[in-house]
Amino acid sequence: MNELTNERKEELRNLVYTFFADECDVDVSKLTESTDILTELEGDSLMFIEFLESMKKKYKLNIELQSVGKYLLKHPAETIGKAVDLCCLLYQHENNIVNLI
Repeated sequence: MNELTNERKEELRNLVYTFFADECDVDVSKLTESTDILTELEGDSLMFIEFLESMKKKYKLNIELQSVGKYLLKHPAETIGKAVDLCCLLYQHENNIVNLI
């Protein structure tokens, strides 16, 4: 299990905000924890998969989409804040995220 420091949590938060701002062509300052990814940003699941793949490479994480999918069925990441929380959990637990259901 990876240790989630305050610095790493802030780094993950910034990655999520920057990624969705860039992908959805929105100024990052317009995003909040409650911004809905699907309705307000017109984002989709493919964007999130792309983000996960880049996060996986950057931090050399063992994350399978099947594990993430199982977790998301019970805990959807509909907002920017929930996406940040999910990324933090994935950083800490990787594929063991399914054990948190």
